[in-house]
Amino acid sequence: MPKGDSLPTVWRRPPHTKAKHDILTRYLGAWFGIFGTSRRHQRVNVLDGFAGPGRYDDDQPGSPVLTLNTLLEHRSFATFGDTLFNFIFNEWDDKRFASLQEVLAGVKASRAPWPNTVQIHERNQNFQSLARELLDSIPADRQLAPTFAFVDPFGYKDVPMSLIRDLVSHPSCELFIYFDFNSVNRFANAGNVDPLLTALFGCDDYKNAPPADQGRAQFIHDLYERQLRNECDFAHVCSFEMINKSGHTGSYLFFCTRDDQAYDKMKEAMWKLAPGGGYRFDDRLAGQQVLFEDEANTGPLQDELAQHFAGRTVPVEEVRQYVIRKTPFHSGQVKVKTLKPMQTAGRISSPNQQRKGTFPDGTLIEFPALDG
Repeated sequence: MPKGDSLPTVWRRPPHTKAKHDILTRYLGAWFGIFGTSRRHQRVNVLDGFAGPGRYDDDQPGSPVLTLNTLLEHRSFATFGDTLFNFIFNEWDDKRFASLQEVLAGVKASRAPWPNTVQIHERNQNFQSLARELLDSIPADRQLAPTFAFVDPFGYKDVPMSLIRDLVSHPSCELFIYFDFNSVNRFANAGNVDPLLTALFGCDDYKNAPPADQGRAQFIHDLYERQLRNECDFAHVCSFEMINKSGHTGSYLFFCTRDDQAYDKMKEAMWKLAPGGGYRFDDRLAGQQVLFEDEANTGPLQDELAQHFAGRTVPVEEVRQYVIRKTPFHSGQVKVKTLKPMQTAGRISSPNQQRKGTFPDGTLIEFPALDG
């Protein structure tokens, strides 16, 4: 029997898992591109802490294969030079680990000769033990190389906040973590798993979760987000909600980073899957084309910019930075989808613009004062 859940060694892939993988690979495509061409970093790490068997029962690839393919099929991979990409794929269950090894061996055989700048480490450990081992291997005077940690457990038993905090304490670490809202919601006030939930949140405030009709779901979500910000010192945290087939929230994916550019890229990846800025995927609507269109209603953003910058003239770069840091929108939606219609409607002007409707760097945007 697998450790920690009741699923078989290989199982069917639900729609929300594909959505999760789509976000993961869209973001990693950008992440690999950034660090592959960086001359500041000679090594980067990708940690898949709960890698699974490597495939689903219909032979669709799991996250380890998808992340490797995202790198190896990257259009700029040939230009990444000597940057070492270090992958750690961990699976605790013995049968799933054997399947994972078989799948990864097939990937390597299919791409022979294997590039020497891509290293794969297969581990068969409890996640907490692995994380502590990795942390202990870093010399006291050294920083961990830029690391993307994908933590996708079954349930909530193996990801205490204290461990996550230590694992991502180095400046260039990012976290993409699964939060099993359904289980937490069920047990938050039950009293029978309090030690596990206290470890998960790093506090016992979950005991104060109100009834469902008084904002229980939002309370639990916001508490976990707050703890990721405060305990792990992340400047940016965004979440993606997964709705199950019964129409209820099953889980959240939280992305955490200290870098503006990374935050922008993840929001862009989430918008691609769930247009509208709500970052929400519904299993009941899986396969409908609307889920894969980047249609943005920027009316709310236009109003927010008009309010925030009212009476000021600022460079377009400042507007872009505000959108990245303070709104659900991403930088690719600023110029054509937001500022251009604002100018057409007479809501902004520019004293140095070369051509109306275009906003190259250095363009000044004049926001009129609001009446009243």
